[in-house]
Amino acid sequence: MRFAIIGSGGVGGYYGARLVRAGHDVRFLARGAHLSAMRARGLSIQSPEGDFTVPVRAEDDATRLGPVDVVVLAVKNYDVASVLPQVKAVVAASESPALGGASAVVLTLQNGVDSPSEVAAALGEPTVMGGTTYMSTAIREPGVIRQVGTLHRIVLGEAFGDTSHVSARVQTLRDTLAQAGLNVEAVADIRGPLWEKLAFLAAMSGFCTAGRASVGTLREGPFFRETFREAAAEVLRVAAAEGVVTTTRAEDVVRFMESLAPEMRPSMMVDLDAGKTLEVEYLQGTVARRGHVLGVPTPVMSTLYSVLLPHARGPRQG
Repeated sequence: MRFAIIGSGGVGGYYGARLVRAGHDVRFLARGAHLSAMRARGLSIQSPEGDFTVPVRAEDDATRLGPVDVVVLAVKNYDVASVLPQVKAVVAASESPALGGASAVVLTLQNGVDSPSEVAAALGEPTVMGGTTYMSTAIREPGVIRQVGTLHRIVLGEAFGDTSHVSARVQTLRDTLAQAGLNVEAVADIRGPLWEKLAFLAAMSGFCTAGRASVGTLREGPFFRETFREAAAEVLRVAAAEGVVTTTRAEDVVRFMESLAPEMRPSMMVDLDAGKTLEVEYLQGTVARRGHVLGVPTPVMSTLYSVLLPHARGPRQG
């Protein structure tokens, strides 16, 4: 199968390299020193499961990527709008792909719940397949992706149309990724898994980043667990008000939080320390705004959003 990776950082680079190693035709969109290193030395993965390097085809012009069957969109939420013209160029160059549609499928792998609709507004709902991923990876140096731990999991499914059963194209892509050695699950309706991950991620990233503390430090507080549970519950209540069916309970989110290593620091906190842009609008912000529109109170998430919003484009002094 032919893949284009839009966003060749920790997530896109890792999955793209695994697909190359499995024998698939993968084209990467990259820039700067990362692009130069990939062209000169290939793409290297450093992982507890074993290190490897693969030669890759890397471009800085999206018009050179097509035709493909699947576009893996792996940029941060705040970069989706800026790369949509590039995604559109790849899709326009791709006809009669392996998944049975008229053009390439765009698999969205952003955090939160906004990107499928954002991409669909530009390219049409039939083009979009929703996904979410659980993994800790980052660019260690140009051309090198480092994985922390061994967890890598993708959940994918339809975000629009008939979501009563797992579609044929979702099952085909699931099988292809699984044959490449990836841990992947196919679901009928991706909206539930997207909101379930958001219940954990919006709460965890919000508390740790606002508190400038690891999860272990926060767990020492007498009221943290109950407040964390309420934050997760707010997210799930907003999902229910939107008509999204979830199977995760707030107590499940708390138990997962309890299982984390005490030194765990979410990527939003890491980004704040590095002076980078934060995904506040797409995690805490989307819950607060949607809850306001639907009449669902979100006092904890709205507080975290208000505290973090001034730092959305990097740390600010008072």
